[in-house]
Amino acid sequence: MRTLHRPAGTTLLEVLIAVFVLAIGMLGIAALQAVTLKNSGGAAERTNAVIQSYAMLDIMRANRNAARAGQYDQGWLCQAADIPDGAANANARADVNRWVAQMHQQVGPSACGRIDCDADECEVEVRWDQSRLTGGGEDPITMLTTSRL
Repeated sequence: MRTLHRPAGTTLLEVLIAVFVLAIGMLGIAALQAVTLKNSGGAAERTNAVIQSYAMLDIMRANRNAARAGQYDQGWLCQAADIPDGAANANARADVNRWVAQMHQQVGPSACGRIDCDADECEVEVRWDQSRLTGGGEDPITMLTTSRL
């Protein structure tokens, strides 16, 4: 009596399917990693924007009289050259120039800032573009920081 002998082990087709499933999984992991890197860059920009806004508030506290007199008040500044030449206080003008340059270096070239002070409170606003991030819209991100002098 002869018995039929079935081959033991895996076939080439089973191996190919397993490799295909593994490749799809690896591509998914790589895509997830790319999205994570993009979004962590956005978080770093947000952190740097907060640091820059508080740095400007600290600078204005050091020159409190000029800040209360409105010498730091500026509309949206996207470049240091945007600052009017007729600023009453040369130190305030230099401080704002440095601040804009630091924002471009730390947050990104699209960063802009706005300063608005009254008698005892100042608002510092930072705006930058995050459209390249996952879920980022066409509108720039704006962050407002308010502090008493």
